Amino acid sequence: MDKRMSRTPGPCMPPCDIDRFPVGMAYVPIQQYYTTFELCQGFHEGTIFPELAKPFCGKRGCR
Repeated sequence: MDKRMSRTPGPCMPPCDIDRFPVGMAYVPIQQYYTTFELCQGFHEGTIFPELAKPFCGKRGCR
């Protein structure tokens, strides 16, 4: 028997037959970079690219 189909389910994982799922396709647009943060600010933000600086608010959305 194929190991992918014989996974032992845990308390939060039901049995799964992965062969029944379709192949996924992703589209990732090319990122445009215009400016960069200064080194210290980039270190604080976690990126030197302002377009990628997305603060984590601990919940869905930042409203």
